[in-house]
Amino acid sequence: MKRTLVTLLAALSLNTVHAQQQTVSKTWVSDLGNGTYKNPVLDADYSDPDAIRVGDKFYMIASSFDAVPGLPILESTDLVNWKLIGHALKRQPPFEHFSRTQHGNGVWAPSIRYHNGEFYIYYPDPDFGIYLTKAKNITGPWTDPVLVDAGKGLIDPCPLWDEDGKVYLAIAYAGSRAGIKSVIAMKQ
Repeated sequence: MKRTLVTLLAALSLNTVHAQQQTVSKTWVSDLGNGTYKNPVLDADYSDPDAIRVGDKFYMIASSFDAVPGLPILESTDLVNWKLIGHALKRQPPFEHFSRTQHGNGVWAPSIRYHNGEFYIYYPDPDFGIYLTKAKNITGPWTDPVLVDAGKGLIDPCPLWDEDGKVYLAIAYAGSRAGIKSVIAMKQ
């Protein structure tokens, strides 16, 4: 009887181990280890990405909509292997407005630049305007966001610095908010 019970328990435990092995999933890895990769490079939703190169590293940010912390920052040395290293936005202004979930609102298509030893992130909130946050180090601390261009429907900011140090901001308009489409404006 003991022998039958021990045999039965051993068989059941082997079956359990085998079943567990079949349900283990593999983590997505785009780097194939032989100098090639497979898409998608990022197995996550980093919509509207913008990337820059500073030295031998690449930094990427993406839309975060109403999620906080917002403005995810990723780092890579080869544009294939990315690591989330932080967020530039702790809270999203206007704070009272974003104290409740605002699905589809918030940070859309941000832009990151490195200029004169500082990182700049311009991000649009299509209901309020274009905000700016900056930091000397990519991991922060990031300044509190400042509304640099108020207006409904402003999206897709792209900052440009000329040789004199003046900064220009190219922006577009969201037809869903501004009522006009496909217009790009340049502001100093």
